[in-house]
Amino acid sequence: MGDELKDLVECHSGYEYAERPVALHWQGQRLEIEAVEAEWRIPGGRCFRVRCADDRKFELFYGELYDEWRINEL
Repeated sequence: MGDELKDLVECHSGYEYAERPVALHWQGQRLEIEAVEAEWRIPGGRCFRVRCADDRKFELFYGELYDEWRINEL
């Protein structure tokens, strides 16, 4: 199950993992991320508010401790 959660979000990783999300998997679809509208750090992770190519918006949370992603549609 952990691998499935990690695969929810594809991201560009440079200096550290999860620097910039580029696509997400939602309800059986792969959605390209058009823009990262906001990003911030919280204790234990990183958050992103993104807009996909189809104009849907999502909030992504990457939990560093458990190495897993959570996705909420906005």
